[in-house]
Amino acid sequence: MSDDESEDAEEPAVELGDGPDVTGAPLARVSARLTWGIEHSTIVDREGDTTVRTPDGPQELATVLEDVDVPYFSDRQEFESAVRDVLGTGPVPTE
Repeated sequence: MSDDESEDAEEPAVELGDGPDVTGAPLARVSARLTWGIEHSTIVDREGDTTVRTPDGPQELATVLEDVDVPYFSDRQEFESAVRDVLGTGPVPTE
């Protein structure tokens, strides 16, 4: 490996901006921490106090899940789809 290649490896792949922070965790990050299939109530117990990013601003996952009527999620996609049906999609506001 040449010196030029090792210098490139030390720099970040994507440069981060100086813009405002985004409050809350992405839904995908929260769902990645869980093991599937899983019950609705277990998700609330484990991750209910987690703040997630939504188009309407940050919200606690337990609050969002109050409007989800699915008692058991067989996979990650089913969970994310049910939550997005409640939240909608769109840009997430920044601080």
